[in-house]
Amino acid sequence: MTGGGKPWRGFTVPWAFTCALCLLYVAPVAMMVVGSLKPDVQVLVEAGSWRALWAEGASLANYRDVFARVDLGRFLCNSLFVTTAVMAVGLVVNSLAGYAFARLAWRGRRWWFTGVMALLVLPFEAIAVPLFYGASLLGLRDTYTVQIVPFVANAFAIYLFYSFFLGLPRELEEAARIDGAGTLRTFVEVIAPNARPCFATVAILTFLTQWGSYLWPLLVTAGPRVRPLPVAIAAFYTLPPRQWGDILAFGVVMAAPVVLLFLLFQRAFVRGVATTGVKG
Repeated sequence: MTGGGKPWRGFTVPWAFTCALCLLYVAPVAMMVVGSLKPDVQVLVEAGSWRALWAEGASLANYRDVFARVDLGRFLCNSLFVTTAVMAVGLVVNSLAGYAFARLAWRGRRWWFTGVMALLVLPFEAIAVPLFYGASLLGLRDTYTVQIVPFVANAFAIYLFYSFFLGLPRELEEAARIDGAGTLRTFVEVIAPNARPCFATVAILTFLTQWGSYLWPLLVTAGPRVRPLPVAIAAFYTLPPRQWGDILAFGVVMAAPVVLLFLLFQRAFVRGVATTGVKG
């Protein structure tokens, strides 16, 4: 650094801004976790002060109450099953679609791709009622199937795969064809292993989106048998007596898998987003 200036001065404002932004995002989560460990009578009393971030007399009583009042284990399993199914099947379907648009030559490819991209600007609320009507006609309401099938194919996931596959060198496919590999074998053994960052990115984004889905499960689930966590916590909020410690404990249980998933795969996620952005 020239002029004899101190190097830390140039980092003070960005560092302070970053810390303030982190506190802004972390504080509500910290208050939820701490509040879930407090006796119910203290949750709202201390909500307006810094004591909201301190759990005096902390215990797991609120978590035990939630499991005693509702079938939280079933709701958690329902969300895990639906979200994992959408993510796993979607990775196969969307990656194959992205590969077909990016690498294969077939009639009408550009028109079909334009149609898929047009779906990006179409809000789900615009098609929720027709989907609900179709699900009712097929007798699929209150099932796992109706929560999984409509969300397997995803236009944004197809675009991410498409943009990533465009950046892969064609020499990989040419070498596979010389060895006698067909299109599907080339994709499975050559293209997919080189697209791991993109697969990780799509998997995490799909999990985050599907895990918090509320409108569609609310429309198509009538009872607790296949009810996921977002709908279950809304119903739990109205369940008397309204105990805020229990509600916060329910929220922690709902948020924990998402946080754990991101912590485990954050490097792959960041690398995948960066790689996809550069190649796209």
